[in-house]
Formats: sequence, structure tokens, C-alpha cells
Amino acid sequence: MSVLGRVVRSGVGRRRAHTLVIGLATMMAVAASVLGGSLLVVSGAPFDDAFSRQRGAHLSVRFDAGEVSAGQLAESGDTEGVSAAAGPFRTATVTPRSDGAGPEWPMTVVGRDDPGRDVDEVALLDGRWPARPGEIVLSADSSLVPAMGMEIAFPGPPGGPTLTVVGVARSVTRTADAWVVPSQMPALTAPGSGGYQMLYRFTDAGTAARIAAGGRAVTGSLPPGAAVGEQSWLTVRKSAERETALYVPFLMAFGALGLVMSVLIVGNVVASAVGTGTRRIGILKAVGFTPAQVVRAYVGQALVPATVGTALGVLVGHLLAVPVLAETGEVYVTSSLAVEPWVDLAVIAGVLDLVAVTAWASAWRAGRLRTVDALAVGRTASTGRGRWAARLAGRLPLPRPVSLGLARPFERPARTLAMGTAVLFGTVAVTFTVGMGASLGQVMEARAHDVADVTVPARLPDFGPRVPGREKQPEADPAAVAAAVGAATGTGKHYSAATVRATVSGSTGTVDVVAFTGDASWGGYTMVSGRWIDGPDEAVVPTPFLAATGTRVGDTVTLDGLAEPVTLRIVGEVLDPRKDGMQVFTDASALTAARPDLTETSHHIAVTSGTDVSAYVDALNEDLAPLGVAARAGGLDAGGDMVVTLNALSVILTSMLVAVAALGVLNGVLLDTRERVRELGVHKALGMTPRQTLAMVLTSVVVTGLVAGAAGVPLGVALHGRVLPAMGESVGLRLPDSVIAVYHGAELLPLALGGLLIAALGALLPAAWAAGARTATALRTE
Repeated sequence: MSVLGRVVRSGVGRRRAHTLVIGLATMMAVAASVLGGSLLVVSGAPFDDAFSRQRGAHLSVRFDAGEVSAGQLAESGDTEGVSAAAGPFRTATVTPRSDGAGPEWPMTVVGRDDPGRDVDEVALLDGRWPARPGEIVLSADSSLVPAMGMEIAFPGPPGGPTLTVVGVARSVTRTADAWVVPSQMPALTAPGSGGYQMLYRFTDAGTAARIAAGGRAVTGSLPPGAAVGEQSWLTVRKSAERETALYVPFLMAFGALGLVMSVLIVGNVVASAVGTGTRRIGILKAVGFTPAQVVRAYVGQALVPATVGTALGVLVGHLLAVPVLAETGEVYVTSSLAVEPWVDLAVIAGVLDLVAVTAWASAWRAGRLRTVDALAVGRTASTGRGRWAARLAGRLPLPRPVSLGLARPFERPARTLAMGTAVLFGTVAVTFTVGMGASLGQVMEARAHDVADVTVPARLPDFGPRVPGREKQPEADPAAVAAAVGAATGTGKHYSAATVRATVSGSTGTVDVVAFTGDASWGGYTMVSGRWIDGPDEAVVPTPFLAATGTRVGDTVTLDGLAEPVTLRIVGEVLDPRKDGMQVFTDASALTAARPDLTETSHHIAVTSGTDVSAYVDALNEDLAPLGVAARAGGLDAGGDMVVTLNALSVILTSMLVAVAALGVLNGVLLDTRERVRELGVHKALGMTPRQTLAMVLTSVVVTGLVAGAAGVPLGVALHGRVLPAMGESVGLRLPDSVIAVYHGAELLPLALGGLLIAALGALLPAAWAAGARTATALRTE
């Protein structure tokens, strides 16, 4: 080992506290950066890979077959800006019945001769493509659970055809729920219904504006009103990225906190090492070290623990990524989700370069010191600073050890600033995490949409195979249940909710239509904009529904797949992260003609003030028993693994930041007590007890902790106010003020005192060491 290497190893071994602080700070920054960077890459990689391989459609448009001909649509593929087109394909919205294998939900079926090649090449996951009428391929994303050989009956079209599942496939841009041969389509299309589908790829389709321009171009020469719906690939991509994209703003915030804290702590530690090792620097220069070698020695003492911390941070980042990546699943036919090696390399190189530059800047002073000056300077700090603070503290009616401690931060303002900054960032992290937990709780309340005291859940429909000779279990009569609820003693407000499924023109898949009987405005529905429904032809919808359908509050939307189309006017935007936001909330009277048999109904009850909920439930269940349903206390459960994962990550990353902040304080206080060891010996010789010594050292961080805590709380609130909306936007949600404004005056004071707690925890070990030091040993220390 070279002489320089031995000096670096010696410095690392002697400054164990410094080494631990740099290593842990670097580990925290690397772990958060690896996790955030990995999710940022992974969130789009599977979709982008599949979209490229399958040449997905940039825009799929559905046309009314009564308004435009197949020949006109084929000519639209020659429009300027269109690089490739496929179609027209006949389409139909039908409602299947699958031998009891699943519920009756509408689906979009498209007639295609083959999986395609130039545009939207459908990937076969199992089985084969249909070769003749009577066969069907189901999408892996459809509402039915696909199974090879399963027979699916379509009772709606004339003749009620029954098709056999011969394959399972996936369109990367979700252009259909199922595919059949074109000759099968007439049997699936009722007279006067059905449509055409065209799939387009554009030369420039990178933004929503470009897609919209392309859509106007291809429909410009067609009859007005011919296009009844469209779907952009950007909408599908955003939905595919939703699971992991949620975490990115949150993790980036923690990663930025960790990186800034690492820079500050590394700079402080190296600067402190230079300040306290001035005589050692003089000795190194006297024995032949050049200024550059001295600087490299101190940079090396920072890089050694930083390298270890980086390696541990990469490992921790990978371990934390496991539950998050597991939630995304293997959705597309691509390689499994994993942390990309180049992300690790980029983070490692970036963090180590940052540490090296910071350490070099802090160690530059060591290289510029003259040898004679360095040898002449001792370790004892100047006693000229902070005298005014000592005089002021001495006049306070406080014990002498406490006043001495209060004055100490003003004797070393630079060191106090470094410790305060560490506490500041720790307080910011704690404040941000507390606020995020409260906001996620608000989101979960909005997700549950149920603040009822008592709920009568809908009985699950019987989707099992029909057994000959066994009658289907009768459904509970919603009117009878509602009458029993209304007649029960203690019932305050109540409403019922029934859910059916429908389709929206231009979009594949289904939407949940929740129909209310009674006033449901009190039931926990959080409005983002607009108002709650107040009429039979009105609806409120979540933000993702508006984005997917290209609508906004005030527009109308038509629901298909029911007995007849239902047109509703959107009057409000509601916060609802369930079902990818594809839900419609309306009054039950709007579906009277389209779906008169709403039987799968839940009832939600708010009891009157003073009513015992348990006794109320027992009494109500006596009346409900003959109807085949039962009441229970509380609302419907609507938890989520995503929230559990986010809260767990918050606690882990915040704990790491707090630990780094406490170690930053420990480093500063330990350095301070070692500089003052002889002064401590004098105090002990004059009668200061170990308990008083402990109080003096702990008191020295009180002012720092209080000021940093008071400054960190508003910064944490501001960070929360920036990150939470970004998290909502990443999953297509707009968060109302009630979700973001979760801090209250009574809660901010404990958070501000958290800075004092962090400072006290960091100072506890040096204080215990100072209290336990023997007087004679302290007096002999130079």
C-alpha cells in the first residue's frame, strides 16, 4: 500500500463517526435514487417495448356504419401524415353469457381475418386465431376470464349465436375485447346497429396535440358525425404506467432530500476534519506531501465510506423495488420487470462524483495551508466568539450548565449551521411523511365512498354453472330492503346503489355505472369540480374517465351495451381512483328504461344521533332475514396495497433521513466535545456533576433543534403541496384541496418540536461520553 493509501486508511479508522455519517447519508441518497430511477424507467418500458414490436395503433377510431361506407374509410388511410392504416373492420357491442363462467358485461367485438402486421399486430398468448364462424378469440384484458374451449352465448343479436373460445390474445392499444372472422359479424350485429373501426399510425404522434391533429385530418373528408369515438395510444400508455408512475414523484422528493443532505454532510465532515486536523496537515506537508496529495488524502477519506454506502444503497434500493415492481405484474409479453443495470451505474457514478467534488471543495483549504502555519496552530478553538451570547445566557434565571450550553452554538456558528441544516432536512422529511399519510387517508376515504354507519351489502350474484333441476337463487327485492331500512327505528338518512356495466363509444372495455336511489351526496363522495347529481339525466365521473373519453364537465356522454342507449350530461368531477377511474355515477331513474332489473343493490344508512349502532344492526337484521340479506356496522371496505406500500416506503425512507440527520448532529457535537475536553475537565474539577455535564451538552443543541424544526415544518408543508398533486397527475387524478390541505395548527407544533427531538437524539451519545469522562484524564488532554 502506498503512503497516501496508509494515510487514507488511518484517517478512516480514526474518524469512525465521520465514516458512519458519510456512509449512511450516501446509502440513503443512493437507495432512493435507484428506486425512483428504476420506477421511472420501468413504468413505460413494458408498454413501449410491446408497442414497438406490435406496431400499435396511434389512434383507433370507431365510425357509424350508417353514416359512412367502407370504401370512404379505406381512402382515409391515404391522408397526408398517415404512415400506415388498417381496416375498416366491422365492430359490434354485444353482451355475452358464458355458461355461468362470468357476469353479463358488454364487450366490443371486431371482425378481422388475421392478427395483422403493419398496424396493431395482435399478440396471441394462447391458442390460435379464429378460422371460421363459430370461433372467437378473447382479449386478455376483457371482462371475461378467458378459458380455451369455453362456449360463450350472445342472446342479444337475432338467432343468439354461441361461439367457442379458440385463443387468448392482447392488443397493445386495447382496440377490442374480442375478435372473430369478418363473416361472423352479421350474426353479432342487430339490424341498424354496428360500426366500423379504423386503426392509424402517424408519422408524428408524440403528443396529444399531434394525435388530435391526425384525427382531424383523417376524418376531415368524411361525413360530419361519422366518427362516434376514438382512442389515443397515449391514453392507453398512461393507464399502463399508472401503477409505477405514482411512486416516481414521491421517490424523487426523497432522493433529492437524500442527495442534498449527503452533499451538506460530506462537506461538513471533510471541512471539520480539515479544521481539527490542521497540525496533522502540517506534519504531512513537513514529511513531503504535496498540496495535491493532502487534498487527495481527505477526498479519499470521504470516498471510502461513500463507496461502501453506495454499494449498500444499491442493495437496499433493489430490495425496496421488489414490492413496488411486483404490483405492476407481467402485463405485456416482455421480459420481467427489474432494475435496469444502467440505472445502477448512473446513480453510482453520479453520487460518487458528487461526493468527490464536495469533498475536494471542502479539502481545498488543507492544500493551501502553509506548513509552518499549520504546525503552529493547535486544536484549541478560538475563545473570542460567542462572548455576547455567553453574557446574555448568564443573565437568564437558569442553572449554570444550561446557560453554558445555550451559548455554545454561537461560539461555532459554521458548525452550528451544518448541524441545523441536517436537522432541517430531517424535519422536512418527517413533516412531508406525516402529511402524505394524512392525504393518503383522505384518498382512501374518497375511494371507499362510504361514510355510512351501517351497510347492507349487495348479495353476490350466482355466476356458477347452471345445474339442471336447481333453481337460481332469487335476488333480494331492493324496494323491500329499502322499506325495511326506512321503517327501522333509528334510521336517519339512507340511499341505495346498484352497479351495472356499459360501454362508451370509441373506447374498448367497460365502465361501471353506479345508479343511486335517494340522496347519496352525504355518502363520502369528494368533488373535484362541478356539483353532485341533481336530476335523472345527470352524472358525475372521475378524472380518468374525462381524460379517456375526451370530455369535460358540461359535456354529454352516451352509454351503450344496455337495453337502449343512455345519454347523460356530466355535471361534476369526483375523486375516485377505483376501476382505473372508469366509472359513471348517476340517478337510478336514468336507467329505468335501459336496465329496469337493478337487483344487485347495496344500501347505506346513517343512524340518528344517540342510536346504538350494534343494537340497530341486530334489530334491522331481524327484519332483513326473510329477504336474504344482512346489515353490518360500518361502510364497505376499500383498502389498497398501493397505500400500504407507499406508507411503508415513507416510514423506511424517513427513518433513514432522520437517522442521517441525527448522525450529522452526533458528528458535530462529538467534534465539539473533543475540542472542549480540557474545558470539560476544568468544569468537572470545579464541581460540575455528570448529570450537569449531560444537561450542558444536550442544551447546546436546543436552540439549533428548535430553529431548524421551526424552519423545516413550512418547507415540509411546501414539499407536500408540490409532490402530492404530481403524484395525482401521474395516475390521471386531480386532487381536491381537502386532500392536500391536511395540516392543522395543532399538529404543526409537535412537528416543529421534532427538530428538537432529532437534535437531542444525535447529541445523546457525545453527551454521555462527556458526562462519563474522568476529570484527570480530561485535564491531561491537549
